[in-house]
Amino acid sequence: MVLEHALLPVRPGREVDFEAAFAEARTVIAASPGFRRLSLSRCLERPGTYLLLVEWERLEDHTEGFRGSAGYERWRELLHGSYDPFPTVEHSSDVLTVGPAD
Repeated sequence: MVLEHALLPVRPGREVDFEAAFAEARTVIAASPGFRRLSLSRCLERPGTYLLLVEWERLEDHTEGFRGSAGYERWRELLHGSYDPFPTVEHSSDVLTVGPAD
């Protein structure tokens, strides 16, 4: 499993529009091969900043599959105009996971 993570700096005053657009965009990414799940969280200290976490089966499912798809073009149309500056997207692999009983 690969975890994609990005801090999304949304233009001031565009937060409601961004969240509405994301409601549609999530169906686009969810239809992509290798997609497992995502979460979108809003920062409490900086309400214009969102944390996007997406789980993929493999790195290539995101970097080649999704980004090379027609779905990605729709994702871009819906979301990319909301960012300032454009976010950095990075990928991680699991090293350790701990729960309450651990």
